[in-house]
Amino acid sequence: MFKKIASDALGLSDIGVIVEPPDYDKVESDDFILHEEKEKIFFLIKSKADEYCFTNQALIHVDGASAVSKKRTLKRWDYSKHYIQNVVLETAGTIDLDIEIKFIIGSHPYSIDVGRKYIKQLRNLYKALIKISLIQETNDRYLKYAENSLEIASRSVNRSSSSQTLQQEFKAINEYTFEWLTHFHETYSVKDFTSVFELFIQPNS
Repeated sequence: MFKKIASDALGLSDIGVIVEPPDYDKVESDDFILHEEKEKIFFLIKSKADEYCFTNQALIHVDGASAVSKKRTLKRWDYSKHYIQNVVLETAGTIDLDIEIKFIIGSHPYSIDVGRKYIKQLRNLYKALIKISLIQETNDRYLKYAENSLEIASRSVNRSSSSQTLQQEFKAINEYTFEWLTHFHETYSVKDFTSVFELFIQPNS
């Protein structure tokens, strides 16, 4: 299966193909999916040396040293910890054999070449990554608002507090702060982007 997919990439090790859902279980990435945690593949690009697996929870990169080496390095970037930024899609020119999607996840830049015949599918991936990036940016802003609001409220309480027992006051503020931050972290830290991928990309059925 691997040889067939690689040969479809015009014989060039750095130009990837898009793997269809029926073949997801035949690639290396599938072995590292957290199926027990309801993780599933929505988009998968494979070149001779690498696999770029986009799930509802993370980007999984099976990094090959070269097309002929069996050595692989597994890299996992969870969307809840590593934000997506600077998503760019470069379409093919008249004589180009490939199109390119670029983005940064966390602090890690990616530039992935894909055969030009996959332009329609890559547009859908581009839209999904853009949407995830916008959601992450908005949620991060709201989380900062919540933290700043709590800090302002805490300073106000300290100025207006009476001479109650310091230990009791500290305990009350500490418990409230923990509950406040936990609530907003759970609200604005999205771990599962199934809805976004289902909007733009058909899931593995």
